[in-house]
Parts: sequence; C-alpha cells; structure tokens
Amino acid sequence: MENNIIYPFYRKLGNNRSFYKVLNNRQFEEIQVIGSKIHHYFHTAKQYPEILFIQDLISYTHLGIFEFSELEWENLNK
Repeated sequence: MENNIIYPFYRKLGNNRSFYKVLNNRQFEEIQVIGSKIHHYFHTAKQYPEILFIQDLISYTHLGIFEFSELEWENLNK
C-alpha cells in the first residue's frame, strides 16, 4: 500500500479547525484555526502514536477524517 501513495496529500478533521498536509509517512504540516488566528506547525513522527496518527491520515478510515484539497490548503496559508 505504501508504495502506491503519491505525496503530498491533504486531510482535515470534521470540526474544520485542523488541517493536514501529509508529506510522507513520517512528516506532516498542520494548520490549526483557533478563533480568528491560524497556527502552522511542522511535525516529524518519532513515537509510535504519532506514526499511527499519520497512518490514520493516510487511510482516513476513522470517522471525522476527510479529504481536503491543495487549493483549500493554499487559501488557509494566505
């Protein structure tokens, strides 16, 4: 499965407050919207729970994780 993935790809949580750009199976960028402020973070997964979280973003089989477009990501970064 991992060999067929084309990075980056984009996911969001159903609350429309957390957005993710998955760069590879160990790194992702995150945008959090808190009130009127936008916070941008870069994460490198080093511990098992972080790695599992990225796997959840890849498969997005859990309720509450949805696809998100590159254009929407770019609009958040403005």
